Parts: sequence; C-alpha cells; structure tokens
Amino acid sequence: MPISSNFSSVFRKDWEINFTQCMPNGYLKYTDLCHILQLTAAAHSDLGGISFSDMQVFNQAWVLSRMRVEVGALPKWRDVVTVTTWINTLENSRSVRALEVHLNGQKIIGSETFWAVFNTQTRRPEALALDHQHFALFPDKKATQVGFSKIVSAVPKGSLFEKTVCLSDLDIVHHVNNVKYLEWCLDLMDENVVWNQEIKSFEMNFLKELSLKDKVVIDAKYANQAIIFSVYKEDKKTFALQLNLE
Repeated sequence: MPISSNFSSVFRKDWEINFTQCMPNGYLKYTDLCHILQLTAAAHSDLGGISFSDMQVFNQAWVLSRMRVEVGALPKWRDVVTVTTWINTLENSRSVRALEVHLNGQKIIGSETFWAVFNTQTRRPEALALDHQHFALFPDKKATQVGFSKIVSAVPKGSLFEKTVCLSDLDIVHHVNNVKYLEWCLDLMDENVVWNQEIKSFEMNFLKELSLKDKVVIDAKYANQAIIFSVYKEDKKTFALQLNLE
C-alpha cells in the first residue's frame, strides 16, 4: 500500500479492553497485552507502507526476535488505553521499536521490541526491500527503564512440560506465534502469581522458529525473584523467557 496521508513517525492508537482479553480477575492477560502491542506496531507499519502485505511482494515479513515489557499496572475490562509507538533504530534487516501504554494520561507499561526482516521462502533474515527513509528514528527516546539483557536459561535436566506444536499455535508466517510461547509458560505457573500482578517485567528471546508437529520440552529455574523458562527442540534451545517478580 502507498504511504498513508495520516502517517506519522510517532503513532498512537486507542484500545478498549474487552472481556475476552481478561483473566478471571478482570485484568488484561499478559498474552493479550503482547497482542495489543504487536497489533499497534503492525498498524503503524501499515500506515508507513512496510506492512506484512507490502513486504510479501518480496517474500518478506517482520518477525519478533526479542521483547521486553515493564508493567507498572495492568488495565482491566472496559478500560480504554492509548498505545504509543516509534522506532529507535531501523537498518538493513533489523529494527528496534518502542511502545508505551497509557491509561487516564498515566504511563502504566513500557516495551522494547527487536524485529528482524525474514524471508518467508528461504526462512532466513535479509535486508528490508522497501523504502523506509520517511520513518524518523528516535534512538534516545526509550520506553523502558532497562534495555535488553542476556537471559541465562535453564539447563535441560528433564522437562516440566512436553508439547507437540498444533494448528492453533501457528500464525500467518507458518510458525509458532511469539505470544504462544508466553502462553505455554504462564500456564505452568502458580495462578496467584499471575492474577496478583506479581510479574513486574518480562523478557522474551526467540531463537529458532517452531513448525507444525514439532515436539518440544519446557524447563524452568528460579533465581533472585525471577523465573526463567526455556523451550527446547531436540536439546536445542528455541526460546527463553525471564519473568521478574516483585
């Protein structure tokens, strides 16, 4: 699509939280929070002419490589939040995008995301084929207090859970959707930790894609008010998640 007349390098979108997005306590699920963040990023890409549809002309897509989310508070059912996003860096095959969530004029969530341009035929990263010079970059405008960190993953000594990738796990790029990994791990936690909003920040690292019928194991370790989950396929790590608790 051509660049929209409404395009701006800083983009804002309002979202009303509906009941399908909420936990039993009425607060937004962490998984649906991530969906909202990514849908906002996608909407900004649409306006700027670098959407999934635009990129598919060149067999390309944006895929999420890393994501950090800092949560001050979760919105609840019927709240209307404003998500603001801008790009920190965009060069060749890589981009860092920042996002903030505001409720009633107050920032409640910040996120830093790292994206890669992925060829959907070769399944390899490559330089973005589309023009993007119209996007102003804001390298010093950060949405999180802490940047990406190294996740020291669990060493597989068995498995906390075993899973075979099924149809509902897949997205439009024909691999496991990034939010699904978070869902798998949160389903293994004490529900009270999740419902009581004890998760103050979390970071995800997507290492290798998973496809339909792949068999994986999930392991976890606990250290210094953090829970670290790792997903392995044939002893090779495909995903790491660190949840930092209060």
